[in-house]
Amino acid sequence: MRNRLLGEEHPDTIIAITYMSLGKYADAEKLQITVLELKNRFFGEEHPDTINAMNNLAITYGGLGKYEDAENLQIKVLDMKNRLFGEEHPDTIGAMGNLANTYQSLGKYADAGKLQKHVLDMGSRFLGEEHLDVMENIATTFYHLQKYKDAARHGVQVVDVKKIFGEEHPQTVKAVALLAAIRSQANANTSGPE
Repeated sequence: MRNRLLGEEHPDTIIAITYMSLGKYADAEKLQITVLELKNRFFGEEHPDTINAMNNLAITYGGLGKYEDAENLQIKVLDMKNRLFGEEHPDTIGAMGNLANTYQSLGKYADAGKLQKHVLDMGSRFLGEEHLDVMENIATTFYHLQKYKDAARHGVQVVDVKKIFGEEHPQTVKAVALLAAIRSQANANTSGPE
Protein backbone atom coordinates (compact mmCIF):
# COMPACT_ATOMS: atom_id res chain seq x y z
CA MET A 1 0.00 0.00 0.00
CA ARG A 2 2.94 2.33 0.67
CA ASN A 3 3.67 2.38 -3.03
CA ARG A 4 0.24 3.70 -3.97
CA LEU A 5 0.83 6.66 -1.69
CA LEU A 6 4.13 7.75 -3.24
CA GLY A 7 2.72 10.99 -4.59
CA GLU A 8 4.08 14.50 -4.08
CA GLU A 9 2.76 14.46 -0.49
CA HIS A 10 4.27 11.10 0.48
CA PRO A 11 6.93 11.45 3.21
CA ASP A 12 9.66 9.85 1.04
CA THR A 13 8.98 12.34 -1.75
CA ILE A 14 8.93 15.26 0.69
CA ILE A 15 12.16 14.10 2.34
CA ALA A 16 13.88 13.75 -1.04
CA ILE A 17 12.79 17.25 -2.08
CA THR A 18 13.92 18.60 1.30
CA TYR A 19 17.33 16.98 0.82
CA MET A 20 17.56 18.72 -2.58
CA SER A 21 16.61 22.07 -1.05
CA LEU A 22 19.30 21.66 1.60
CA GLY A 23 21.91 20.76 -1.01
CA LYS A 24 22.12 17.16 0.25
CA TYR A 25 22.01 15.79 -3.27
CA ALA A 26 23.61 12.41 -2.51
CA ASP A 27 20.92 11.66 0.09
CA ALA A 28 18.23 12.95 -2.26
CA GLU A 29 19.57 10.80 -5.10
CA LYS A 30 19.33 7.56 -3.12
CA LEU A 31 15.78 8.25 -2.01
CA GLN A 32 14.66 9.52 -5.41
CA ILE A 33 15.97 6.42 -7.17
CA THR A 34 13.87 4.30 -4.80
CA VAL A 35 10.79 6.50 -5.30
CA LEU A 36 11.24 6.38 -9.09
CA GLU A 37 11.61 2.58 -9.12
CA LEU A 38 8.45 2.15 -7.04
CA LYS A 39 6.41 4.60 -9.09
CA ASN A 40 7.60 2.99 -12.30
CA ARG A 41 6.67 -0.46 -11.07
CA PHE A 42 3.21 0.44 -9.79
CA PHE A 43 2.09 3.29 -12.04
CA GLY A 44 4.07 2.66 -15.21
CA GLU A 45 6.73 4.75 -16.86
CA GLU A 46 4.40 7.28 -18.51
CA HIS A 47 2.27 8.08 -15.46
CA PRO A 48 2.56 11.78 -14.49
CA ASP A 49 3.79 10.88 -10.97
CA THR A 50 6.53 8.69 -12.44
CA ILE A 51 7.55 11.43 -14.87
CA ASN A 52 7.71 13.95 -12.01
CA ALA A 53 9.91 11.54 -10.05
CA MET A 54 12.21 11.29 -13.10
CA ASN A 55 12.33 15.07 -13.31
CA ASN A 56 13.22 15.39 -9.61
CA LEU A 57 16.01 12.84 -10.01
CA ALA A 58 17.34 14.68 -13.08
CA ILE A 59 17.48 17.94 -11.10
CA THR A 60 19.35 16.13 -8.34
CA TYR A 61 21.80 14.72 -10.88
CA GLY A 62 22.42 18.30 -11.98
CA GLY A 63 23.08 19.30 -8.37
CA LEU A 64 25.61 16.49 -8.14
CA GLY A 65 27.32 17.58 -11.36
CA LYS A 66 26.13 14.42 -13.16
CA TYR A 67 25.04 16.46 -16.15
CA GLU A 68 25.08 13.61 -18.67
CA ASP A 69 22.74 11.59 -16.44
CA ALA A 70 20.56 14.67 -15.96
CA GLU A 71 20.50 15.29 -19.72
CA ASN A 72 19.47 11.71 -20.51
CA LEU A 73 16.60 11.77 -18.00
CA GLN A 74 15.49 15.26 -19.01
CA ILE A 75 15.31 14.30 -22.69
CA LYS A 76 13.11 11.38 -21.69
CA VAL A 77 10.94 13.58 -19.42
CA LEU A 78 10.53 16.18 -22.16
CA ASP A 79 9.56 13.56 -24.73
CA MET A 80 6.95 12.03 -22.41
CA LYS A 81 5.48 15.36 -21.30
CA ASN A 82 5.30 16.49 -24.91
CA ARG A 83 3.40 13.33 -25.88
CA LEU A 84 1.10 13.37 -22.84
CA PHE A 85 0.38 17.08 -22.49
CA GLY A 86 1.42 18.76 -25.73
CA GLU A 87 4.19 21.21 -26.51
CA GLU A 88 2.50 24.30 -25.05
CA HIS A 89 1.55 22.80 -21.68
CA PRO A 90 3.32 24.53 -18.75
CA ASP A 91 4.81 21.21 -17.56
CA THR A 92 6.30 20.59 -21.01
CA ILE A 93 7.67 24.13 -21.17
CA GLY A 94 9.21 23.64 -17.72
CA ALA A 95 10.85 20.41 -18.89
CA MET A 96 12.31 22.28 -21.89
CA GLY A 97 13.71 24.91 -19.55
CA ASN A 98 15.30 22.26 -17.33
CA LEU A 99 16.94 20.60 -20.33
CA ALA A 100 18.17 23.98 -21.60
CA ASN A 101 19.80 24.66 -18.21
CA THR A 102 21.51 21.27 -18.34
CA TYR A 103 22.75 21.96 -21.87
CA GLN A 104 24.21 25.19 -20.53
CA SER A 105 25.93 23.31 -17.68
CA LEU A 106 27.39 20.91 -20.25
CA GLY A 107 28.73 23.82 -22.29
CA LYS A 108 26.27 23.11 -25.11
CA TYR A 109 25.45 26.79 -25.43
CA ALA A 110 24.05 26.65 -28.96
CA ASP A 111 21.60 23.88 -27.98
CA ALA A 112 20.74 25.71 -24.77
CA GLY A 113 20.12 28.94 -26.66
CA LYS A 114 17.82 27.32 -29.23
CA LEU A 115 15.78 25.60 -26.55
CA GLN A 116 15.62 28.66 -24.31
CA LYS A 117 14.42 30.85 -27.18
CA HIS A 118 11.74 28.26 -27.90
CA VAL A 119 10.73 28.24 -24.23
CA LEU A 120 10.63 32.03 -24.20
CA ASP A 121 8.46 32.18 -27.31
CA MET A 122 6.01 29.53 -26.09
CA GLY A 123 6.09 30.20 -22.39
CA SER A 124 5.49 33.92 -22.21
CA ARG A 125 1.74 33.32 -21.90
CA PHE A 126 2.04 30.93 -18.95
CA LEU A 127 5.15 31.33 -16.88
CA GLY A 128 5.01 34.68 -15.08
CA GLU A 129 8.17 35.09 -12.98
CA GLU A 130 9.61 31.92 -14.50
CA HIS A 131 9.46 33.79 -17.80
CA LEU A 132 12.03 36.19 -16.31
CA ASP A 133 14.20 33.22 -15.40
CA VAL A 134 14.03 32.08 -19.02
CA MET A 135 15.05 35.54 -20.24
CA GLU A 136 17.91 35.57 -17.73
CA ASN A 137 19.02 32.12 -18.88
CA ILE A 138 18.94 33.29 -22.49
CA ALA A 139 21.04 36.34 -21.58
CA THR A 140 23.57 34.04 -19.90
CA THR A 141 23.63 31.71 -22.91
CA PHE A 142 24.19 34.58 -25.35
CA TYR A 143 26.96 35.81 -23.03
CA HIS A 144 28.72 32.44 -23.27
CA LEU A 145 28.23 32.45 -27.05
CA GLN A 146 29.84 35.93 -27.11
CA LYS A 147 26.69 37.42 -28.64
CA TYR A 148 26.82 40.43 -26.38
CA LYS A 149 24.17 42.57 -28.11
CA ASP A 150 21.59 39.80 -27.72
CA ALA A 151 22.77 39.10 -24.17
CA ALA A 152 22.50 42.77 -23.23
CA ARG A 153 19.04 43.12 -24.80
CA HIS A 154 17.66 40.27 -22.68
CA GLY A 155 19.65 41.39 -19.64
CA VAL A 156 18.19 44.90 -19.80
CA GLN A 157 14.65 43.50 -20.00
CA VAL A 158 15.28 41.32 -16.94
CA VAL A 159 16.74 44.22 -14.94
CA ASP A 160 13.86 46.51 -15.88
CA VAL A 161 11.28 44.01 -14.66
CA LYS A 162 13.18 42.85 -11.57
CA LYS A 163 13.59 46.44 -10.36
CA ILE A 164 9.97 46.09 -9.27
CA PHE A 165 11.33 44.02 -6.37
CA GLY A 166 13.48 46.98 -5.26
CA GLU A 167 17.07 48.01 -5.97
CA GLU A 168 18.54 45.89 -3.16
CA HIS A 169 16.44 42.76 -3.64
CA PRO A 170 18.66 39.71 -4.35
CA GLN A 171 16.87 39.06 -7.68
CA THR A 172 17.53 42.63 -8.82
CA VAL A 173 21.15 42.55 -7.64
CA LYS A 174 21.72 39.26 -9.51
CA ALA A 175 20.20 40.65 -12.72
CA VAL A 176 22.24 43.88 -12.49
CA ALA A 177 25.43 41.87 -11.89
CA LEU A 178 24.76 39.74 -14.96
CA LEU A 179 24.12 42.81 -17.10
CA ALA A 180 27.31 44.44 -15.78
CA ALA A 181 29.32 41.32 -16.66
CA ILE A 182 27.81 41.27 -20.15
CA ARG A 183 28.60 44.95 -20.76
CA SER A 184 32.09 44.62 -19.32
CA GLN A 185 32.90 41.67 -21.56
CA ALA A 186 31.36 43.43 -24.57
CA ASN A 187 33.59 46.47 -23.94
CA ALA A 188 36.67 44.26 -23.49
CA ASN A 189 35.95 42.39 -26.73
CA THR A 190 34.68 45.11 -29.03
CA SER A 191 36.01 43.14 -31.98
CA GLY A 192 34.53 39.83 -30.73
CA PRO A 193 31.72 37.91 -32.44
CA GLU A 194 28.26 39.47 -32.39
